[in-house]
Amino acid sequence: MRLEKRTRRPEPDAAPPGATDGRVERFSNLTTLTVAVGLIVFLYFVKEILLPFVVAAIVAFVATPLVDRLAARTRVPRWIYALAVLLALMGLGAMLGWLGAPPLLRELQRIAGDLQGTVTGFVRVLVGNRTLSLMGQRLDAAGIGAMIAHEAQSWMAQNGRILYLAAVGAAGFFAGILTLVLLGYFLLDAHRIGRGLAWLVPPRYRPFTRRVGRDLEPILRRYFIGVGLVVLYASVAAYIGLGLVLKIQHAVFLALITGLLELIPFVGPAASAVLAGLVAVQQASSSWNIIAYILYATALRISIDQFFGPLVLGRAAYVPPVLVIFCFLAGGLLFGIVGVVLSVPVALSIKVLLRILYQEPDAGSR
Repeated sequence: MRLEKRTRRPEPDAAPPGATDGRVERFSNLTTLTVAVGLIVFLYFVKEILLPFVVAAIVAFVATPLVDRLAARTRVPRWIYALAVLLALMGLGAMLGWLGAPPLLRELQRIAGDLQGTVTGFVRVLVGNRTLSLMGQRLDAAGIGAMIAHEAQSWMAQNGRILYLAAVGAAGFFAGILTLVLLGYFLLDAHRIGRGLAWLVPPRYRPFTRRVGRDLEPILRRYFIGVGLVVLYASVAAYIGLGLVLKIQHAVFLALITGLLELIPFVGPAASAVLAGLVAVQQASSSWNIIAYILYATALRISIDQFFGPLVLGRAAYVPPVLVIFCFLAGGLLFGIVGVVLSVPVALSIKVLLRILYQEPDAGSR
């Protein structure tokens, strides 16, 4: 009986793909590079419509493991849990809108009705009774408040400003609905969409891409969950400071805005601080109330940036602050809000990719 020796085909290596000779290989590399560059250019031209897709994809990326785990343990069809998660998020959004919309309209009306007095009070806390030289004029707090209020009214009086703001509001409303629709598709078809994205990668790069994905997935998931916990912490801490300590009206609304604006680095916290500061000035009975608000805002910022944020994000998701600032500015300049939201995840992806290429140990395990 003759035994034939079988030779097993070597399995694809997950190591970084190296350069090989031949026209076919050079053509494949050129095609891959061309497709990648073309995709980036295409996304740049359609950046105005990307935000609902990005938000829905991030939420689905975080929620998909929970849906899969529940479906595996209970042997209930996966789509039931996906639908339950979608309905829960829709209910949360409706509750936030119900709690936040009426106070927002009332506060905007109050601020707009006495914009000069609000700005004057805020400037008086900063400069006191001193006068400043602005554009060749000596102005005190009242003069600066009057100038800012006049410029704001002139801007609003220009043709088309009100219609533009109304169009932005309507676009935001429809973008929210589109985000929920996309989230439903992403939750229901998460694995099929993932396989479709993997198919876009050339076959020779797929083993290496899967290795990068396995290392990157927990880091990105922890980052997004950490950002969500930062939003929750900022909302709770803002309500304690604004409502329970400073006794500012509509503290629930201001706390929700403070938490949600944490999703937009640098610009978001500054906007929430200014908005809450205007309300605090409007309701302040003395300058000590405004000073107390400034102390609260400083303490909140330090607690988020120096303690809670690094704690929940962890070492693996750490990116140097200078690089974060550059990524935010570059992402915002190229892709707007979408670029700001994805700037840190892209930096983390490059970090993991280079770590694997350089064959260095995982920073989170050291």
